[in-house]
Amino acid sequence: MSRALFDELRSRMEHFRRSEQKVARFVLRNPEEVIHMRIVDLATEAKVSEPTVVRFCRALGCNGFQDFKLKLAQMLATGSQFAQFSMNDDDSVAEFSHSIFDSTVGTLLSVRDRLDNDLLSKAINALAMANRVEFYGFGASGAVAFDAQHKFFRLQISTSAYADPHMQNMSAVTLKPGDVVVAISQTGRTKALVASVQLAREVGATVIGLCPSGSPLADEVSIPLFIDVHEDIEIYTPMSSRIAHLVLIDVLAVGVAKTRGPKLTEQLKSVKRSLNSLRFPEPEE
Repeated sequence: MSRALFDELRSRMEHFRRSEQKVARFVLRNPEEVIHMRIVDLATEAKVSEPTVVRFCRALGCNGFQDFKLKLAQMLATGSQFAQFSMNDDDSVAEFSHSIFDSTVGTLLSVRDRLDNDLLSKAINALAMANRVEFYGFGASGAVAFDAQHKFFRLQISTSAYADPHMQNMSAVTLKPGDVVVAISQTGRTKALVASVQLAREVGATVIGLCPSGSPLADEVSIPLFIDVHEDIEIYTPMSSRIAHLVLIDVLAVGVAKTRGPKLTEQLKSVKRSLNSLRFPEPEE
């Protein structure tokens, strides 16, 4: 089963009935307990009826509760599941902190396993050959854009980051063929970002998109790198998806550094040495 069962649970969460969502959230947070429960136990813990549990199992393609428990046990046996973050008001600090860490690890593994390596290679090559690289993003994605600019300017690439729609538009229309835009979005549905990307494409720039598949942004970019993460963005600030974006930026930066070769390695060492005078020395043992 790998993580397929949990991935399906996450993707269907908003389509479940409210009572079925209670079952889903309990399963995501307590999978090891559920495989040892009777149907009446799960119904009691999730505060729903037994028929609701049966409907929940059948909605996932299972014949019933026992079939669902079997598939859940098979997934747990692989050692590859990490529950999605969800929180109750009475959770302790230890409980919700563990949940956040587990959710983030699970997200990173899921994104890693779904990445298209051919598209990733195309993105790295485009960045390595670029005359100029611009990073666009809003909100939490804007923070990722500025982190990306911090990493890439050390790679001897002319680079900037913009989190303002006016600046993004002005940047886009001044680009040329051979320049690259990296558009970052956790939803892929921000109208202003899509508009800036369209402007960049019109002048011949290559656009790399870090966004969900099937989103308006994904349809507009030259090289899509899909990051599909299901999060309750109506209540909590997106967490796991932001970390996934940051890690993928690291992958791109390392790929560009490797592509550009030994001369860049010496440049990076020089940059690191230049920071020594700004730090206190390490304590002697």
